[in-house]
Amino acid sequence: MNYRNIHSIPITIGILMFLLATKAFAFQTGKNRLPNVLFIFVDDLRTDLGCYGNTVIKTPNIDKLASGAGVFRHHYVQVPTCGASRCSMLTGMAPKTRDHLSNEAIRNHISGKSEKEAPETFIHHLKRNGYTTVGIGKISHYIDGLYDYTESSEGTPPELPYSWDRFLFDPGQWKDGWDAFFAYADGSSRITRKRQVRPYEMAEVSDEGYPDGLSAKLAIKQIDNLSKGEKPFFLAVGFFKPHLPFNAPKKYWDLYRRNAIPLTPSPMVPEKVNSASLHNNKEFNRYLLGEEKPTPDTPASREYSRKIRHAYYAAVSYTDALIGKLLDKLQSKGLDKNTIIVLWGDHGWQLGDHRIWGKHTLFEKALKSPLIISVPSITRQRRNIDEIVSSVDIYPTLIELCQAEMPHKTSGKSMVGLLRGEDPEWEEAAYGYYNNGITVRVPGYRYTRYYRNEKPVVELYDHHNDPEENHNIASDVPELLLKFDKILEKGNTGLYLN
Repeated sequence: MNYRNIHSIPITIGILMFLLATKAFAFQTGKNRLPNVLFIFVDDLRTDLGCYGNTVIKTPNIDKLASGAGVFRHHYVQVPTCGASRCSMLTGMAPKTRDHLSNEAIRNHISGKSEKEAPETFIHHLKRNGYTTVGIGKISHYIDGLYDYTESSEGTPPELPYSWDRFLFDPGQWKDGWDAFFAYADGSSRITRKRQVRPYEMAEVSDEGYPDGLSAKLAIKQIDNLSKGEKPFFLAVGFFKPHLPFNAPKKYWDLYRRNAIPLTPSPMVPEKVNSASLHNNKEFNRYLLGEEKPTPDTPASREYSRKIRHAYYAAVSYTDALIGKLLDKLQSKGLDKNTIIVLWGDHGWQLGDHRIWGKHTLFEKALKSPLIISVPSITRQRRNIDEIVSSVDIYPTLIELCQAEMPHKTSGKSMVGLLRGEDPEWEEAAYGYYNNGITVRVPGYRYTRYYRNEKPVVELYDHHNDPEENHNIASDVPELLLKFDKILEKGNTGLYLN
């Protein structure tokens, strides 16, 4: 139908009202076109970025995005491990069972199920509302959206069977997603080398010499294709780095002078904390050729600590460069004016903080991650947003921004008011779940309660005076614990009663 000549067609008012109400009408009128979404997932990304105040790390492209976007300075994931954190964010739901704390959360609760009235993810809901949905790389947990890479995997159900119109991944010389995830530049992987590898690599290769470069190339091609469509699109791109191994092309290592990279401000185990709140760096020490095997009892040397931090910074700068390519492509196609951009880290990572190398704790550095949201339609968007928010808040935020109805109640709430600077009554409490414990981050404090035998089971950190969480003050201020218990109970989903 030619809408420029619609006045000449004798249609009833009822039909006209129907057309105005349908999203198909909105898609085909440039002024009312629904926004596209580019959602960038980054694995194991701390808030070590220029836009978050790190003056050493080189992240010019993320910083440029942040300069015109809402930077959530206190964003927290619900679970400090990849698969479970992604499950919680994609479904908008806090974990309710121990299965929800596992990297197999999506496999156990979504994959292989029949399609239901309630969408499996917010991506599924956008697809039902007229969006073309395309996924590339690591979005849920398994890279190809499958669970194994043998010949028998051909009939394996995808992780998210109803969310995608297209799901793509180029494993390159590594041949499958799992080997690509742990890739080394010569085409080998941690798996094929039977863990006889270092937890880092500096290689004389181009950006496409590692799998993330191939994902960026795929994404650029998809932006070209999607720009020609009449429907709005949701494009998700998942980058591996800076997940272990910290491998990156040499040019990103060369951005840094190693001696200028700072060491952790929390080199000791926190005071009055049981070792059960920590771990022995199992994931990190799985790389058998690592020069040292640090644990909380035998910390890494200063020299090795700085080498690993250098490797992590190089991996972050590599991902930053690839993100820059996507943003440049959006702009070159004229899509930046109507594309919401979300950059999300699936959790933090302790780079020697409290002698931990990894995630899997309920400390600030494992639960805090970057969240940057750019909304071109908000002309006076807030830049630095200090309110405490959670990953479960992303679902209702995107659904509102994409002008769809929420399909059901989730654990989060829309952050659109915060982006507009119009939500003075935002309730600040971010809950985290792991390791037989529940934690809540509120303004000025982190309060954690463990459901275990090892004492103490309660930890309280005063972020006004101790932002690195080096001193558990719970036993010093018993009068505050009742107050924080009441707040914590609001986030108790019955997880540890199952």
